Formats: sequence, structure tokens, C-alpha cells
Amino acid sequence: MPHAPRRLRLSLALATLALASVPVWAGGEHGHAEPAAKPAAKPATEPKAANGKESISMDELRERLAARLGATKSPEAKSNYVMRVTNKAEAPSEPVRRAAPKAAEPAADSHGGHGGAGAAAQLLPHAAHDPHWAYEGANGPQSWGSLKPEFATCASGQRQSPIDIRDGIPLELQPIEFAYIPTGFSVIDNGHTVQVNVPQGNAISVQGKRFELLQFHFHRPSEERINGRQFDMVVHLVHKDLDGRLAVVAVMLDRGSAHPLIQAVWNALPLEKGVAEPAPTTLDLNQLLPKDRRYYTYMGSLTTPPCSEGVLWMVMKEPVQLSPQQIGIFARLYPMNARPIQKTAGRMIKEGQ
Repeated sequence: MPHAPRRLRLSLALATLALASVPVWAGGEHGHAEPAAKPAAKPATEPKAANGKESISMDELRERLAARLGATKSPEAKSNYVMRVTNKAEAPSEPVRRAAPKAAEPAADSHGGHGGAGAAAQLLPHAAHDPHWAYEGANGPQSWGSLKPEFATCASGQRQSPIDIRDGIPLELQPIEFAYIPTGFSVIDNGHTVQVNVPQGNAISVQGKRFELLQFHFHRPSEERINGRQFDMVVHLVHKDLDGRLAVVAVMLDRGSAHPLIQAVWNALPLEKGVAEPAPTTLDLNQLLPKDRRYYTYMGSLTTPPCSEGVLWMVMKEPVQLSPQQIGIFARLYPMNARPIQKTAGRMIKEGQ
């Protein structure tokens, strides 16, 4: 059968033409399949063989096959995705998605009331908007109790300090045992006063309890008054016991000769507020105490917000001197940082004899 190979090739070609006539499906715009374009129409007249069958050469068959395949190509479909053809197999990449539009931000001048604050404003530290207490002006002592809820005792408390110490009951009070030793220190201007921080090791004992000295600071003029008299300044030495109770020793400062310990504190003043500056020397805190250790005592409060009550006060009867120049140095920083006198409200005041 000399013609078998030729017939076999022809049969394969016709089979290919038959497969090519099947519609090809392409991806549509929304991912759904769409039919491809129909193949081109056959010519009106085609030569036929004498036996009624078409007689074509292999070259013509190839041309028709190429034309038929070309006609089955569908027009390019519109798509949001682009297919990339490469010679190497690559990991499929995810389509790029556009970011969602940002939500409108609150106006710069919007104010957050009850539930009306924007989300950005609610994330800000609350303290950034808190009014800061002061000794004068709108945020002065008359307003402390309304500035913040935790300051309410400044207005509602019944045992507030300072007071004008009058009509004390004369008694033989137990002496205060001072266990002060030379110690290092650091000075900080905290925005309300000059404060001196000391390490552990200085303490007092009174009424059978030991109180550790934490710090001491200054007020001008004196916050306390003794029988109506107000002094140039006062120093408060703040102590705390193991139960967290506070005891404050107040030493009145009167105009006179220079005080070496106070001068050492002024010499160590930091250049910036809020920065604790370690001093290159030590202090003997016994120098702050008067020779006469008799005192008045009563129960009161902190003299600054939050004005917490339950503070044991011991006010030395004899003042200590400092020079006008030393008073002037503090006055340049704080011309006035004293809370007004509070009502005694029937409290017991004891006077040591």
C-alpha cells in the first residue's frame, strides 16, 4: 500500500481541521467565559476531485489549516488583570489592590466634648489637655478643687493646711528625735518650688514612730502663720513612715544673716526646670534646725494639690535666719508660692513647752 502514509497524513490533517472548528472560550471582563469569534466563512467555490471529493495538495492543506487556526483567535478581552508570558515557571503573583480611601479627619479646631471628640484626639495623652494648678490667676488656689477630680479635697476637705496657729494647748510634748547625718543631695526646680531630694538614711522619730526624710522644699512667704505673723520664707521637710503616712517639719525662715546650707542649695540650682541636678557636696541637715526644738503640732493636709489630708504637722516655734540676698535669689524664681490660710475648723493644736 504505497499510498498509506499519504492517506494517514491527510486523515490527521482533516482531524486537526475538525478540532480547530470547535469554538474556543476566552475569559471575559468579569471572569466569566465568553465564546470566541466564529471561524471565517468558507469560500463560495472550492475545487473538487472527479469522484466528488475535494482534492488538495499538502501545501494547500497547511495554508487552510493556518488560516482556520488564525480565524479562531478571539479578540482581546478587556480585563483588569494582565497575563505575563515567560519562558520560566514563576510563582503566581496576586493582583495589585488599591488602598481604601482614608476617612475624613476632624477639623483642626474641633473640640471634644462628651462623646464628641475625634478618635485621634482620644488617643492623645489626657494630661496634655489638663489645666495645671498655679498660685495665681484662673488656676490659682481658689480653683484647685475644680481643676481635676482628684483635687476635690482642696475645696471640700475639713482639715486643710496651712493654718494660722493660735490658741495652742500648752503641753509637754515628746521631743522630736532628729537622726540627720551628712548626706548627698540633688536639687530640682519642679515648676512650683525648689526641691532638694535626699537618699535614705535621714529620719525622725516622734510619737513612737519612725519617719524617713524624702525631700525638703521652700515657700515664699511662709505658708503657716504663728499668732498671725507671717515669715519671709519657710522650709518643709517631708517624711514618710512604713505605712505611707506623712509627717512634715516646718522651719520658719526669717531675714537676718546668711545661711550656709541654703547657700549650698542655691549654688546647686539646675539651669533647667524639671531636671534633678546632683550636687558635688553634702549637706548636714541639722543646720536647718533651730536651737530651740519646741514645736506646735496638729493634723492637716498637703499644701499643694491633691491636698491629701491625714498629714502630721510639726511647726518649729523658733525661726532660722537667711540673708536678704538669699531671699532675693528664691524670689527671682518664685515671687510668691504660698497657699492662703485655711480654716482651723475646731482642730486641736498642741503647743510644746
